[in-house]
Amino acid sequence: MCTYLGASVLLEPEDLELSIVKQAKVLYLEGYLWDNPSAKRAFLAAAETAKTSKGKVALSLSDSFCVDRHRESFIDLVKENVDILFANESEIISLFQSSNFETAMEKIKGCCDVIVLTRGKEGSVVLSKGECLSIPSYSFGELVDTTGAGDLYASGFLHGYANNKTLLDCGKMGSICAGKVVTQLGPRPQSSLRELIMENI
Repeated sequence: MCTYLGASVLLEPEDLELSIVKQAKVLYLEGYLWDNPSAKRAFLAAAETAKTSKGKVALSLSDSFCVDRHRESFIDLVKENVDILFANESEIISLFQSSNFETAMEKIKGCCDVIVLTRGKEGSVVLSKGECLSIPSYSFGELVDTTGAGDLYASGFLHGYANNKTLLDCGKMGSICAGKVVTQLGPRPQSSLRELIMENI
């Protein structure tokens, strides 16, 4: 995968509209931004603003190569600044250099309020306050392209979270969104995800 983040890696804290961050219920950040010093400063400034405004900070680990580059600082970041963590199976195994998913899952438990671990066709797991929820995967057709599946899962989950849904329903919403986007080329949904969620929950 070749990731291109455009101008976002050049943002400094003074480029941010922190007044908007203050109003957000959840601030969603990408681990990719940890690669560039200026983006990292902006990342931390936004996270601090969200925290002081009683918002939640959500983080996606982005990919296992990104985790390999920043393992120790990511672990510190998750424990100190993140409320909601999104990671896929390979990313969480890489984070703790574990031999398998179950071992990595045990190590991440309790590191932040909500931990969401995706496993492709095996579904996903949501960990929170000693609770472990298993979320099924949803199939809406032939697998065509996995581009955007993780981001669509996070968007569905966070939409539910921002609207005070249960964590189980949040996980199902994310899984439905991811299950639909993989049946098409590209990451932008070509049909109504809202309708699909209403039909399946």
